[in-house]
Amino acid sequence: MASARSASRTGDRARGAKADVEPPSINAMAAVVVEESTGRILYDKNALAKRSIASTTKIMTALVALENANVEDEVVISKRAAGIGGSTIGLRQGEKYTLRELLYALLLNSANDAAIAIAEHVGGSVEGFAVMMNKRAASLGAVNSNFVTPHGLDRENQYSTAYDVALITIEALKHPLFCEMVSTVSSYIPGHNLYNTNELLGSYPGADGVKTGYTGKAGRCLVSTAKKNGMRLISVVLGSPTRSARAEASRRLLDYGFENFRMYKLMSKGEVYAKIPVYRGVSEYVALRADRDIVLPLSRREAEMLKVRELVPDIVNAPVHAGSVSGYVEFVLEGRVLAQNMLTVSEDIRKTNYLDYLSLIFEAWGRMFREGIFADL
Repeated sequence: MASARSASRTGDRARGAKADVEPPSINAMAAVVVEESTGRILYDKNALAKRSIASTTKIMTALVALENANVEDEVVISKRAAGIGGSTIGLRQGEKYTLRELLYALLLNSANDAAIAIAEHVGGSVEGFAVMMNKRAASLGAVNSNFVTPHGLDRENQYSTAYDVALITIEALKHPLFCEMVSTVSSYIPGHNLYNTNELLGSYPGADGVKTGYTGKAGRCLVSTAKKNGMRLISVVLGSPTRSARAEASRRLLDYGFENFRMYKLMSKGEVYAKIPVYRGVSEYVALRADRDIVLPLSRREAEMLKVRELVPDIVNAPVHAGSVSGYVEFVLEGRVLAQNMLTVSEDIRKTNYLDYLSLIFEAWGRMFREGIFADL
């Protein structure tokens, strides 16, 4: 059955929001904007197209390293790491650094030599580390990605998509050290000054990450995050022609997300959604409560169009047990389910027995005596 009460409440929350704005025109081959907590896509352009992603690959490199090694580990720079080309900081064979220091070099200066050293330390080899990267990508739902290197230089059969990069970034941002690193403008490790290549840091309000990239095949790439009005957005821009074009595209996409969407709290964990009769229970009714918070990024138009679809039983049979699922609520936009919440029983209610019925009879008699009904007979 549909819930008119919940649907109207959603509409009330939409009033006063800004009118919808048109999606921007950007100079990039592929792009996506997602809201971090839900992963909901707010804008996309060829977001599922497989492309070279250059050094934005290093987001996955950092994620796998953080999840599988101690950042205080000592790492010895190999000949292979010292000999890699492209963007490097000039690490030399035999030098020793902590994994933490190499991750800073990886994420600030986009150091390919650091990427190789990290991969060899964590995965035993570059090839072994690539297996770890692909396994982790698949577990995140980044199914249109395949990694061959930890640095992202153009290689055959290495690719990802704007959307997959966003999924990987969402997971990486769960690590406080990753967030600290990608928001750092400059740092230092022994023998090397490090400077972040992300041009949005310090130039876009609320920007706090994440990673740049460039190869001839991939073009200019930029993964950006920013916080504003209680919402964090992730913008992925792939295949821009210049640094200024990728920065401008990222700014436009973030502006579009912040201007057009805001977070709507549609349900709160523990709130009573319905009270339903309990057949043959020691209590007449039981409350059904929301299992979790439901907070969605919506435009004003979407909030006004949002439908609520529910499955709530008319009655339940005793016994019922606290925490058991007894219905659900779905929030539906133009036929698509954006979120679902289970409704759980709030308390244990046992089934009545003959002693309960005797107790009711005695209580009724007691009332009758107190009210003098028997005296009149």
